[in-house]
Amino acid sequence: MEAYKNYIGLGVAGNFALHLEQAGESADFKDILTEDPNGPKGMFPFYIPNRDGQLGLYPISSDMILLPNETCNVQPEPEVALVCDFEYDDEGNVTEITPKFFGAYNDCSLRKEGAAKISHKKNWGESSKGLSSTLIPIDIFEQGGVMDSYRIASFLRRGGMLMRYGEDVELTGYSFFYGKLIDWMQKQINTQSDFGPLESIGSYLKEAGNPAQAIISIGATRYTHFGETNFLQEGDEVIVVVYDNNKYCMNPILSKANKGELMDQEGISALIQRVIRA
Repeated sequence: MEAYKNYIGLGVAGNFALHLEQAGESADFKDILTEDPNGPKGMFPFYIPNRDGQLGLYPISSDMILLPNETCNVQPEPEVALVCDFEYDDEGNVTEITPKFFGAYNDCSLRKEGAAKISHKKNWGESSKGLSSTLIPIDIFEQGGVMDSYRIASFLRRGGMLMRYGEDVELTGYSFFYGKLIDWMQKQINTQSDFGPLESIGSYLKEAGNPAQAIISIGATRYTHFGETNFLQEGDEVIVVVYDNNKYCMNPILSKANKGELMDQEGISALIQRVIRA
C-alpha cells in the first residue's frame, strides 16, 4: 500500500474512555493538563514523509503486521482513521482540516515501559500499521452525515478460533467527534509543544513542507478482557471492521468475519492483517 507515502500520519491519544487505562498508558499523561478532563490528551506522529530516522519509515500495510526484532509485547489498537485534506496560512499554521474518507485502522503499538514519547511505540518500520484498502467517502463530517450509523468491531483469529478483541461500539461514542474533534485537532496541531510524551506536531508539518493530506487515527476503542490480556503472536490474524449499523448488526458481522466474507461488501471497511515475523 504505497498510495499514502506523501501523507503525514498522525494519531489522537485518549479519545475513548478507559482505553489508556487498559493499555497501561494513563500514567504517561499524568502531567498533561487538558481543557476537558474527558477529552483526548494530545496528538502524536506515526509517519512523517521525507524525514530521516524512525518516523520517516513508511509503516502502512493493508494485509500484514510485521513483528519487531526487539522482544516486547505488541498489541493491536482498533481505530477509525480519517483521510483528510489540510490547508495552511502563510505562516504554516493549519487553517482547515477536511475529512474526505474514513475506514478501519490498526494503530498497532509496542507495550514497553520507559518510552519517552508516544511515537516511540508506534512505528518500528515496514508493516507496523494497518489501514483498510476499502475507504468510505464522507459526505459531511457532522451529525446527519454518513458516519452517524457506523460502528467498529475487532477480532483476533488464533489457532482456528476467532475471538472478539475490542468492544463493538458506535463511532459517535468517541469523546470528541465531528466539529468538536476538528476544532481540537487544529488547535492541538498548531499549539502542542514538546512536553512529556507529546511532540511539537506543527513544527513537524513545517519541516515536511506542509503536507496537503494526512491520515489521522482518531483513537483506539476499549478492549474486551481477551484483548486487554493477549498480545500478538506469529500466525495470528487481526481483523478490524467498520460497518454500517443500518445494514448489519453484530452477529452477521461476526459470522462474516469467521467465514472470511468481510471484503468488498457494501457498507463495510475491513482490515485483515496476518501477523508475521521477519
